[in-house]
Formats: sequence, C-alpha cells, structure tokens
Amino acid sequence: MAMLHIVNKSPFERVAFESCLNHASAGDSILMIEDAAVGAVEGTVFSDKIKAAMTDKSVYVLGGDLTARGMNEDRVIDGITIVDYEGFVDLTADNDKTQSWL
Repeated sequence: MAMLHIVNKSPFERVAFESCLNHASAGDSILMIEDAAVGAVEGTVFSDKIKAAMTDKSVYVLGGDLTARGMNEDRVIDGITIVDYEGFVDLTADNDKTQSWL
C-alpha cells in the first residue's frame, strides 16, 4: 500500500525530513510543503539524500511554497515534481495512507 509522506519542516533545522526518508518505503510518495520546500533545492548538503530517495520513491514539492520562500523552479533538483494545491489533493487521493512529519 502506497503512502504519501508530507513534510513541512526544513531539513536544515529539524530531523523530521531525514526521519521521513529513513522510514518511507519503495513506491511511496514524499511531498515537501511549507519550510520543507527548501529541501528541494539543488546543491545543498541535503540534495544527495533526496536524489537517493528518488531511486524508488516519488518526490514532490508544493510550488507556491517554493515561491513564498523566494526560490525559482529552475533551482529544484531534477526529478522532483512541482505541484500546485490541486496536485496536492490528487496525491492525497492517489495514495492509500498519509503520514505527516512534524
């Protein structure tokens, strides 16, 4: 059963994002919202962990939260899908369960 993992804390300030990556299973989806959106940026100390997760998980970021934090879509790690609120709803409906990482 596929699970949607929703992370809202910056990976540079809290361990919730890293815990999510350690617990997510193959075939799961990970959605970065709010301050977690900064984790989608290429070239950080966290980007290699995201890339490793993408080998067997789908990774998404909420586009509005990227914009709200002054980040351009061209800085997002290749392979991360940028979604809007409608896409957020679709991810929730497409997965059997959701887990919020606070």
